[in-house]
Amino acid sequence: MEQEDVVRSLAALAQPVRLQVFRALVVAGQSGMTPGTMAQGLSIPANTLSFHLKELSHAGLVVQERASRHIIYRAAYDHMNALLGYLTENCCRGVAACATATAAPCNC
Repeated sequence: MEQEDVVRSLAALAQPVRLQVFRALVVAGQSGMTPGTMAQGLSIPANTLSFHLKELSHAGLVVQERASRHIIYRAAYDHMNALLGYLTENCCRGVAACATATAAPCNC
């Protein structure tokens, strides 16, 4: 993962609503969620949610798929795992306790 991708991803998650949306998608797992379900469950107006989903998508943290007339959003686990790997490799360098405490990649 390139440094620019890391910065873009961390910047996207550094906003409370986007972090909340991303966490909801991680919890939803591979089944994902429609924007309507997210908006209702998180009590976020649809237009606000749309803006934040666009930002998360631009950062590579969410993917979307059309299913009939619906759009399903899912957390981009490969990207999330690459981000965690980058942080572990580049931010924990030389600190044994950090490297051994690293969790396994998410396989949600």
